[in-house]
Amino acid sequence: MGLEQAPNKLSTKQAILAMVGISSGLMLSALDQTVIGNALPSIVADLDGFDLYAWVATGYLLMSIVTIPIFGRLGDYYGRKPFIVVACAVFTLASFACALAGNIYVLVIARALQGLGGGMLIGTAFASIPDLFPDNKERLKWQIFLSSAFSIVNALGAPLGGFLTDAFGWRSIFYLNIPLGCLAVFCAWQYIPWVRHTKSRDVSLDWLGALLIALALASFQLFIEQVPKSGLSPLVILLACVLLTATVCLVYRERRIPHPLLPPALFVAGSVRTLFVLSMLAGSVMFSLLYYTPLMFQGALGYSSQQAGILITPMVLSITLGAIINSKVIRHLHNPNWLPRGGFLLLAIACFGLAFSDLNTGFYLLLFFMLLAGCGLGFTLINLTLFTQNSVEKNHLGIATALLQSLRLVGGMLGTAITGSFIHFLYHQTLEKALINTGERAYLTELSDPNILLQAKQLAPSKLPLETAQQALLDALNLGWLALAVISLIALCVLWRVKPIILFK
Repeated sequence: MGLEQAPNKLSTKQAILAMVGISSGLMLSALDQTVIGNALPSIVADLDGFDLYAWVATGYLLMSIVTIPIFGRLGDYYGRKPFIVVACAVFTLASFACALAGNIYVLVIARALQGLGGGMLIGTAFASIPDLFPDNKERLKWQIFLSSAFSIVNALGAPLGGFLTDAFGWRSIFYLNIPLGCLAVFCAWQYIPWVRHTKSRDVSLDWLGALLIALALASFQLFIEQVPKSGLSPLVILLACVLLTATVCLVYRERRIPHPLLPPALFVAGSVRTLFVLSMLAGSVMFSLLYYTPLMFQGALGYSSQQAGILITPMVLSITLGAIINSKVIRHLHNPNWLPRGGFLLLAIACFGLAFSDLNTGFYLLLFFMLLAGCGLGFTLINLTLFTQNSVEKNHLGIATALLQSLRLVGGMLGTAITGSFIHFLYHQTLEKALINTGERAYLTELSDPNILLQAKQLAPSKLPLETAQQALLDALNLGWLALAVISLIALCVLWRVKPIILFK
């Protein structure tokens, strides 16, 4: 199956309109990531679902992880435009279902449907850029444009989510997606050119491989959540067996079939495999920060949803700042690897700063730590994409780009699941020990759910030792941030071994 000739060079007007269509779709998932992160504490408090706190996030990520490579491959066959249009429509309808959710289980299912739309978007939208702009310099310019649009909406999402949650309730954040979704459908349909890569109708997709990926990841997440609660129970042992079986079958299948969903050639020793690992590590840190810093700011430190949104804003806004600085500097570096190295170092410093925060840490110091984290991500994410696209053969360009995004979400899903279970376990252990020391163990049952800390300002004055619970939650979260700092340093060490990537010749 040979590729068709690349599309004619687009005029400036055509390029702008095409990228507006693509970025409009990505704005949906960008907005939802930060809006939902800041609203999560209020959502689980209202729907009484703290045990499923992580699933509201990871249900979305799990579905996205599976669908990104599938639709990345379908886009190679049929062109990416129709999938971008359908993805925007699916995401909009799923947002409406989220807004109407009456319990946490319905919300998790609706979030999974959002993940389906988000996976279609990510798997096709990012891969459209090398299709439309084969030249590296042009590609870098439009990658910066897309990353900037994505990050700006991320930045608006955090404070907007806090404001809407405080003023109109958490359901309003999902209603907000509906007009944006309609705009995205119109722009995508009207302006994105339909670029076909092959005339062949012989499409062979690895559906069984996709099922095995979903089974392995879902069982792994459930395994992580159940071990702290029930130890080596029959359920935990069953989940471990399912995980092992699905993983072995997946590896065996992907090596044997002619058109694997995960091409083994991309996972052999070399720069590409290392970049995939780095994408997972970056995703685990980024999503853990996005979903659990609101719990720290609201539950442990007592800030409102709106104040928490203001604290998160520097992180998502400085991703754009980091990307812009990156675009100006990278052209002049003999070894572009120095930029993502600096990014992981900034991430580690930010996580260390959060890990040593206490109940008296100043508002502006917290802002500074979030700013450092965002700049670190800005130096890291865009370069991982550029490095990958310049390290693979052209016939693997689309699937490699999709896999990089998918593996970032894998890292995010596993990171949030592990962080959530870790924090949940440590909170209970720390709280019980603190209440025993103060002779207030009788309050353990009432304080075992951190939701009560989110509602503290609405509660009538009581004898509950809320400060003790806040300190216990903060101690648990601080250990989580320390783990993320270590992950960032591990990523820095891994990246140090990658040979310099030549972007401009």
